[in-house]
Amino acid sequence: MSVKADFYDVIRKPVITEKATMASEANAVVFEVAIDANKPQIKEAVEGLFGVKVKAVNTTVTKGKVKRFRGQLGKRKSVKKAYVTLEEGNTIDVSTGL
Repeated sequence: MSVKADFYDVIRKPVITEKATMASEANAVVFEVAIDANKPQIKEAVEGLFGVKVKAVNTTVTKGKVKRFRGQLGKRKSVKKAYVTLEEGNTIDVSTGL
């Protein structure tokens, strides 16, 4: 397996929400990442895929909610998000494809 494929296993997709847009003004980008990914792996993947310098990585795990699906109780999956702060002068345009 190639190195780039490993990076795509760590970084699932960019998160495009109002809060993520506010973070982009502070030179940060938000990604949904693998639940078992750690901060050094996330940093290496972002630097490898986008060719930018990463200043800091903050992560948060949103626990899956219990919801009803067609009358049956079910559980949504837990989601891990990474707030990646970039060094000055580096940018990532998440509106274009990866």
